[in-house]
Amino acid sequence: MDIALSPHEIDALAWDKQDGLLPAVVQDADNQRVLMLGYMDRAALQTTLSSGHVTFYSRSKQRQWTKGESSGHYLDLVWIETDCDRDTLLVRARPHGPTCHLGRDSCFAHAPGARLAFLSELDGLIAERERTRPAGSYTTGLFERGVRAIAQKVGEEGVETALAAVAEDDAALVGEAADLLFHLQVLLRARGLSLSDAVEVLQQRHGKPHRGFKPAE
Repeated sequence: MDIALSPHEIDALAWDKQDGLLPAVVQDADNQRVLMLGYMDRAALQTTLSSGHVTFYSRSKQRQWTKGESSGHYLDLVWIETDCDRDTLLVRARPHGPTCHLGRDSCFAHAPGARLAFLSELDGLIAERERTRPAGSYTTGLFERGVRAIAQKVGEEGVETALAAVAEDDAALVGEAADLLFHLQVLLRARGLSLSDAVEVLQQRHGKPHRGFKPAE
């Protein structure tokens, strides 16, 4: 969080096109699912950058509005970038609870990314199991056996996935791959990491996105 949008960069945005407002498309930073569309004026953008909570200008309320101010379902800012015309913002954020007022993750019911979003939900469930250790849970048993045992299980699942790829049908391969993904998530969590950390490395290897704007510390 070492990059802040300077006053000059804020001035360079195309505020004059839409009466001082810029549409802001909000995307889940972990699974890339589109969550909602809002509008920001200069003050809302500056509040977003300084507070780390995504904030809009509400056209109906005629005031600045922080998503989650009443529900507690805040959007934690990760990154902001503009389009080529500098008249639209893409906001990457991590949601705390559902974004839509209907209780859905996204205001767009069929927005792509729902299946990828489940991986994020599963990671949250695994993290909860690691914290609470409920009795009788398979995941709890894995955590209590320790990193070495979990790593061994990941190795076994990796071998089984490879064998299924060369000797079994698609259903078997997909089933083994699912087992591998689950146990890999448990292993990462046992080390204090998450699947998003691995995804971030993949993104860095693929090529860094062009310069965006992170919240100021």
